[in-house]
Amino acid sequence: MRETLERGLPELGVDPAVIPALERFAGMMLERNKVMNLTAITEPRDVAALHLLDSLALLPLAGLEHERLVDVGCGAGFPGMPLAIARPSLEVTLLDSQRKRIDFLEEAREALGLENAVCVHGRAEEFAGEHRERFDAAVSRAVAALPVLCELCLPLVKVGGRMLAMKSANSEEEINGAKGAVKLLGGRVEWVKDYPIPGTDVIHRVVCMRKVSATPGKYPRRFALIKKQPL
Repeated sequence: MRETLERGLPELGVDPAVIPALERFAGMMLERNKVMNLTAITEPRDVAALHLLDSLALLPLAGLEHERLVDVGCGAGFPGMPLAIARPSLEVTLLDSQRKRIDFLEEAREALGLENAVCVHGRAEEFAGEHRERFDAAVSRAVAALPVLCELCLPLVKVGGRMLAMKSANSEEEINGAKGAVKLLGGRVEWVKDYPIPGTDVIHRVVCMRKVSATPGKYPRRFALIKKQPL
């Protein structure tokens, strides 16, 4: 794992001094993964590349610095935890609907002494009730379709802020199909960038949506309706 990080971090402009913290977080995740489902990726080199470096690729792509950021559907903590570790200037909220995941992330946050991260158990559509348009950026590496992600994320982003969706490199049809939902929710697609994960042949994509107007108050809807009738 260390060798993969030592090679990859400089390509992303990340100080290698964060490697011990990244290794510790990854080790805690793999240990907990033995008793609960956090990740299907368990080879340390693959964890370093496909989880840690993939998450940190957001830093040079989006220029994340000094922002209040929410990771929606953070799962095992990606991309939010590596971002919080590598950029102490970020204020990161890790949001997930599964209590066990958040309990693990809170343990990891305390063990690493991350004062710039908070872990929240809750559903995004309910969290938006008290945190509407509070964040500079929302990020998500969740596997949901883009119209669903947009309805969960864009209401949390302040006007002028950004939503960053991490998708596969063959997502053109999905992006085009989501443009109506993005506009309805107060956003516009600002850019789409493909990037290689350092040290691999894997190409992933980030879709950046700029929040240009307030999201109508009726969104987000109940999750069952979001899934049944996506925008």
